[in-house]
Amino acid sequence: MVVAGGTLLAVAVVLTALNLRPAVTSVAPLLGDMRDELGTSATWAGLLTTMPGLCFAAAGLAAPRLANRFGLGRVISMALVVLTAGLAIRAVDGPYVVIGATLLACAGIALVNVLIPVVIKGSFPTRIGLMTGIYTAALQGGGALGSAVTPGLEQPLGGWRGALAAWAVIAVIALAAWLPASRRHRTSWVASTTPTGQRRSLLRSRLAWIVTLFFGCQAFMAYIVMGWLPQVFIDHGVGKVQAGLLVGLVSLIGVPVALIISPLAARSASQSGWIVALGVLGLGGAIGLLLAPAAAPLVWSVLIGVGMSAFSLALTVIALRARNAEDTAQLSGMAQGFGYLFAGTGPFLFGLLHDLSDDWTIPFVMFLAVYVVQIVAGAAAGRARFV
Repeated sequence: MVVAGGTLLAVAVVLTALNLRPAVTSVAPLLGDMRDELGTSATWAGLLTTMPGLCFAAAGLAAPRLANRFGLGRVISMALVVLTAGLAIRAVDGPYVVIGATLLACAGIALVNVLIPVVIKGSFPTRIGLMTGIYTAALQGGGALGSAVTPGLEQPLGGWRGALAAWAVIAVIALAAWLPASRRHRTSWVASTTPTGQRRSLLRSRLAWIVTLFFGCQAFMAYIVMGWLPQVFIDHGVGKVQAGLLVGLVSLIGVPVALIISPLAARSASQSGWIVALGVLGLGGAIGLLLAPAAAPLVWSVLIGVGMSAFSLALTVIALRARNAEDTAQLSGMAQGFGYLFAGTGPFLFGLLHDLSDDWTIPFVMFLAVYVVQIVAGAAAGRARFV
């Protein structure tokens, strides 16, 4: 039965999803201008691009407990308020304020990241693949807008500060849609997430750790792409605006893939084949970036974008490997908490290896190694079974 499968809730989920990437993707195209004005080092830039993943880990692990105590709707509403505040505050002062406000914004994003799959599981139990695809498509679309639109906002809004702060407006719109939706469906969420017996930990579940590894690897690479791919293109002669558009395309590619692949994969007995197929295509794009980044940047961006669409399958797998909304909350918190903890090291390690080698080859070798692990873990996570 679709307990809360209404249009209002679907719209609220989409608007909320649009806010879960621009806080991160909007920074990368403007990073050079930010460093010039603030007088910061490459270490500061590495910290700024690494922090989202680390913050997602900490807040993500706390999300299931917060939702159990205060309610799913209330926690997501407060997370949107925190996100809005962080987006606005980081445009008003120096480098430490930028770091702190980004941390605040990412804490809000992290809570929503973990809890939206629980909303989908509890409110659209017969349409998990479709709603996960729609949610992921909106999320990827928001990421694409962050990369592609932000550079063009810099001049009319008076610099990078105005361009980054503009995204707070979208967060306010999402909050306005979410509040009535959450009030309408609060009762059904309480019923679907209330513990049904003795609470068990998934930390001893081998399958839960496999899902976590799969999620962590794809997030590791996604944050490297969002944080460093524009600079890789720029260093190989691609213009700043074009580099931003290419990275936007990487996220945009995930929109149709999520809308098409997630529902198909959810209806399959196993999602392993879909996961491996996307992984192989993404691996081809990564090899192209390693060997000849300037030879066909559009082709490499498309392939990388298709590969990164495994994110939609990672979310689908989280819902499908759990029997109920309660287990979904635990698995989502574990996979995204520990997964983002690992992923948060990606941009920092990528930048560190670049600084040490003064080249992009060694960082991309690391990237490829993690990609292979993702494909293997994803194939295992996609098999039909439950935690």
